[in-house]
Amino acid sequence: MRSRTWRLTSAAAATGLALAFVTGCGTDTDDEGLGDATPDAATPEATTEVTEEEMEPPEGMFFGSEVEVGEGSARTFVLLDDDGAPTEVGIRLSEGALEALPDAPDGPPEFWEMELPDEAEDTVFQFVSLDWASHGHEPPGLFDVPHFDIHFYMIDVDEVMAIDPEDPDFAEKAENVPEPQYMPQDFITLPDAPIAETAVPAMGVHWIDSEGGLVPGEYEFEVVFINGSWDGEYTFMEPMVTLEFLQSRESFEAEIKQPEAYQRTGYYPTMYSVTFDEATGEHVITLGGLEMREES
Repeated sequence: MRSRTWRLTSAAAATGLALAFVTGCGTDTDDEGLGDATPDAATPEATTEVTEEEMEPPEGMFFGSEVEVGEGSARTFVLLDDDGAPTEVGIRLSEGALEALPDAPDGPPEFWEMELPDEAEDTVFQFVSLDWASHGHEPPGLFDVPHFDIHFYMIDVDEVMAIDPEDPDFAEKAENVPEPQYMPQDFITLPDAPIAETAVPAMGVHWIDSEGGLVPGEYEFEVVFINGSWDGEYTFMEPMVTLEFLQSRESFEAEIKQPEAYQRTGYYPTMYSVTFDEATGEHVITLGGLEMREES
């Protein structure tokens, strides 16, 4: 685990993020792409007994890196069909991963860089960053509760870490947004603030669903989907899920809004979900329904 100590140290970026989420958003709470779907009720249990036989992964599932999180672990995975094509990619958190997590009320989120398995090479994703925000983050009244941000990056680690305010071209790269056809439908940069001020180091520019109803005091954050860009490229997809929702073991699934065209060839997800795997005792965040798209 490394701590990006400068990730949110820019006051302008943090303030811009706070202001932008609050304004310019609709109040339609029926949008599937933002985690407003009604979750399936489930009764939490204190522990899950898992046998060695039950721990065997499903046929076609392959695992990438595993990291220590809290008192447990997290691991990436990909699921292939009978023809070897990827159908799902995601991360699995053990039950212990939700316990004894770092508490940094005044610091930036802790994060873990996670490699995907080699079998995920046909997807558009390069690696995953699991971020833990112990007290949430901006804007107040919206995302300021304990939660995980899971960034699925379409650029490599070096490119992500090079997103640095010390770069003299930082503002120019932030403001160089992708052509409209390359970003998912209805997603916009954070309104009512200069793009460069909302750019987050080692992440980039965040895009929200303009139809998502992200209004503090009205929107109840449990699961939400964010997109990202940097220097003319669509660079990441980001499910966010609260600790409370994971602890509830409820299930959630929603469609992912799609762009009109694609900057790179590969398998792209069309839905995402948060579930609890009773067989393995793991919380599973999945980007699924992968479909091949050609660069256009």
